[in-house]
Amino acid sequence: MVTSLLRSLSLNPPNINLRLPNSDPRHFHSRSQTVLPIRCAKRTGKQRYPSEKKKLKLIHKQALGDVKDKFEGLWRLSKLSVSVHTDPGKDFLGVSDGLLQQIAIVLEFPVASMLPPEAFSVVRKSFDARKVLKEPKFVYTVDIDVSTLLSLEPRTWDFISRLEPKVGLVEHMPHVRASDDLISIVHDCKKGSDGALPLKNISHGYEGSYKYPTIRKPKVAVVGSGPSGLFASLVLAELGADVTLIERGQAVEQRGRDIGALVVRRILELESNFCFGEGGAGTWSDGKLVTRIGRNSDSVLAVMNTLVHFGAPKNILVNGKPHLGTDKLIPLLRNFRQHLRRLGVTIKFGTRVDDLLIENAQVVGVKVSHSKDKSHQDFQKLGYDAVILAVGHSARDIYQMLLSHNMNLVPKDFAVGLRIEHPQELINSIQYSGMASEVHNGRGKVPVADYKVVNYVSSEDGDALLNLGATSHSCYSFCMCPGGQVVLTSTNPSELCINGMSFSRRSSRWANAALVVNVSTKDFDALNFHGPLAAVEFQREFERRAATMGGGNFVVPVQTVTDFLENKLSATPVPPSSYRLGVKAANLHELFPTHITDALKHSISMFDKELPGFISKAALLHGVETRTSSPLQIPRCNDTYESTSLNGLYPVGEGAGYAGGIVSAAVDGMYAGFAVAKNLDLFSGDIESVLGKAQGSGLVKY
Repeated sequence: MVTSLLRSLSLNPPNINLRLPNSDPRHFHSRSQTVLPIRCAKRTGKQRYPSEKKKLKLIHKQALGDVKDKFEGLWRLSKLSVSVHTDPGKDFLGVSDGLLQQIAIVLEFPVASMLPPEAFSVVRKSFDARKVLKEPKFVYTVDIDVSTLLSLEPRTWDFISRLEPKVGLVEHMPHVRASDDLISIVHDCKKGSDGALPLKNISHGYEGSYKYPTIRKPKVAVVGSGPSGLFASLVLAELGADVTLIERGQAVEQRGRDIGALVVRRILELESNFCFGEGGAGTWSDGKLVTRIGRNSDSVLAVMNTLVHFGAPKNILVNGKPHLGTDKLIPLLRNFRQHLRRLGVTIKFGTRVDDLLIENAQVVGVKVSHSKDKSHQDFQKLGYDAVILAVGHSARDIYQMLLSHNMNLVPKDFAVGLRIEHPQELINSIQYSGMASEVHNGRGKVPVADYKVVNYVSSEDGDALLNLGATSHSCYSFCMCPGGQVVLTSTNPSELCINGMSFSRRSSRWANAALVVNVSTKDFDALNFHGPLAAVEFQREFERRAATMGGGNFVVPVQTVTDFLENKLSATPVPPSSYRLGVKAANLHELFPTHITDALKHSISMFDKELPGFISKAALLHGVETRTSSPLQIPRCNDTYESTSLNGLYPVGEGAGYAGGIVSAAVDGMYAGFAVAKNLDLFSGDIESVLGKAQGSGLVKY
């Protein structure tokens, strides 16, 4: 039937093989092993582990199994490559003619122009400019709505009937669960039988500032308005809890003015700065939404859709490397705040939690004071049924307070290093070669170039590293900000630490990234830092050194990459920096222990082999980057999210050591919100059935 129809249209497909050479799954598999150039001596993929090999084989077997009904649900086509010359560009997220050509090749459909674009939706779009390619390409993942396709173009019936699953390329999804935002998810829970929301009569042992009625809503305090705190508050408020969100910093409007005073007049507000305030430390950053906890997982999709609900552009749902930028985060947070207030959430900005109120190993409330009250004398005691601790990784006073209650705090591995800055044009040229002219300061056809590099260093790499002993250190790029600037993230005037940020267009003249080396308890012990807060003291040591080397007043010590590698200071002035509070030439070899410095030197040399031109006189190293993640972890129960030391306390997010970025922190806060709601009898369903399986307690992925 189909053949006769095609012949009637003067089509002649029988002798034409329209499959691309790379459509063979074996060919795709071999290409998938060539990733963005990095040096990785220990491991190149998850398949190296036997347990994961077994899991992959099972997935492959299931994927290649018989499809019961090919005309049900969706077909997902992955790794569809469209030449940059035939693609409309990075900002176009629809179905172009070039993409239809690639879809037609997979379907073996003879005329791409006959395929209705309405039947296809772009799930993912990324840009691939690896040197192994003949030309840069945009790479797509596309879903085919079979019913829509057949209704608009019946002649595709025969081609769908011949379609077979291919691992990593073609997948059949008979039952697709539509991803939704968190608000809709909670509302669906309320409608279901498992989502009944009974209120509980809770007697409270603490006689505080509140008089509770006999039957009332459970009262929950959420400490910290970063991603984990915001999403935990949203879940609990939607489920009917009486939520108070306590934030030591200011709302984004005032926080922006405080940051302006820091950048222009060097006035550091200790409680409202790049680290503290509404949205957390990620607000004045690049706003990266890349995560390693499963981009297509239900929980991550819920976070992404919720961000879109509050004003994020829809392209974050499709972009391979989604990011927001500070300018997009600020109005988003304002919308988030307004929604929480409509739900009845009390938001206390400029309010610092000084202590926990504890009775019989049970947290029954918090002691708070105004953030500007340095004496902590004018305080309030507020009673709550549960306290969610969602502070960021810079809330060192909170760690000290927890330690005063003999809480179990565990030092955690993290990373320290320097922030390197190049002219963005140089990075564009290194990564894109002839296509660099298409960037146009973030407004061109291709995205502003970035990079991600890693090098594993051991004593086998040279005599200079023999003092590492049996320990290996990895050096890697972290928080790469294309088209961005270096900013101050100090929370103490006697300490100096930095980070990177960028706006949504990434149109700055500079590209910066942290080059950091992983450190552990062995490194803390070597400097005589012991105990639960050893890692915090380790951070402070280098932040103080950096402040001294800069000469004070938040001036950052810098050194060109070429001088750093030669361990010298040139008489010539250093190249310009995006850091607005001033830089001072210094020998950064005097900053870290020798093994960290040597690891950085060795790795920079290796990075230059992968990115020729990385070592440049125009490349400037800034000191110091220390707050890559939380320096400790607050142990909690895997299922209830409750502290193992104190009942009624729920440590969540990055500051508690369970996340590493905006998305993973939001996901952790979301799960914690449901867990607390369940403990308070506000939710009686199964959390995994709502959000999918959470990653194991203590497993942090960035």
